[in-house]
Amino acid sequence: MTTVTEEFGAWLSDFLPPDYYDRYREYRWDIPLRRDYQRAAFEAGWLQPTWPREHGGRSLGLREAMEIRIEAAVRSAPKLPNVQGPGVAAPGIRQFGTPEQIDRLLVPLLRGDEWWALGMSEPEAGSDFAGLRTRAVRDGEVFRVNGHKIWTTHAHVSRWCTLYARTDPDAPKHRGISCLILDLQSPRVRIEPIRMASISDETFCEVFLDDVEVPAENLLGPLHGGWNVAMSSLHHERQMIWIMNWVEIQRGLHSARDNASEDIYPELGALLADAQALRATGYRALGNELAGRPSPEADIMKLLGSVTLQRVWELSAAAAGPASNRDRDLLFERQDALAATIYGGTSEVQRNIIAERLLGLPKG
Repeated sequence: MTTVTEEFGAWLSDFLPPDYYDRYREYRWDIPLRRDYQRAAFEAGWLQPTWPREHGGRSLGLREAMEIRIEAAVRSAPKLPNVQGPGVAAPGIRQFGTPEQIDRLLVPLLRGDEWWALGMSEPEAGSDFAGLRTRAVRDGEVFRVNGHKIWTTHAHVSRWCTLYARTDPDAPKHRGISCLILDLQSPRVRIEPIRMASISDETFCEVFLDDVEVPAENLLGPLHGGWNVAMSSLHHERQMIWIMNWVEIQRGLHSARDNASEDIYPELGALLADAQALRATGYRALGNELAGRPSPEADIMKLLGSVTLQRVWELSAAAAGPASNRDRDLLFERQDALAATIYGGTSEVQRNIIAERLLGLPKG
């Protein structure tokens, strides 16, 4: 009997061009192919496996869904071109959106017809999401928004943004935040792409908001309840991140082994062990979730995965020696890995969470 993972694997083989793996270095940048993949995965029910068919899924269980995501990652399936849309914005809309919001926004997002940005980070808040300063004041049937967002991926090519703003300045900082669905084509929204120093197809942007009007009906979730919207949405992102990191670590280990000499064997062995520990911890977290138990592994996986990913590609470069400076793909992998300890929660924040919440240490 064919398993659902085997069914997905057969579907993926049928979708991919015959020369996909021979020309993977070119196809990984192919936006039209990646758009087609997202649309086809939605229509076939592989995009969000645990969701119903109308939302790009097959109503599968968490275990089957994770195996499908691992299979897709191991097989180097095309990366979604606007990954934060299906990965972060869509779960938030589906969980907290009104019927009207879900009906209007969810399917175009999942199909990739409309791209989304995440309006979270701010210049003076750093990794402290709760320290954001963008303000939204209710004025009749609209919120008037003033503020400044940064590191807003794809904002310049996105239609929508889940914008987090402070709506109650007198409340504790975690409790005074709301999430608004911002149309990035609104008047007085200014978007400035940030010049990138690395090879990337994910352009960061700054978003300036000068008395922007957002309809009150675009409030996502409860008023002043944006913290819970954000944490729930990011939970889905964390599940994707550990799988993505694990697969990228495997590729880096293969690259390092190809040029390995005896002097790097100890480090290579330690990283092999860390990779297996990451996958085992991912399955343990899944077991806790299935059993309805708290799962502190999520923060540990993010820290372990991102740090290990950086170490692996640095080791691969060391193994390649001077030739690494002429290898465009290896240079990209090393630069791309640098972001791993920033996106989805910086390593500094993860260490603080582990120290305070898991180990019970006092706040510094």
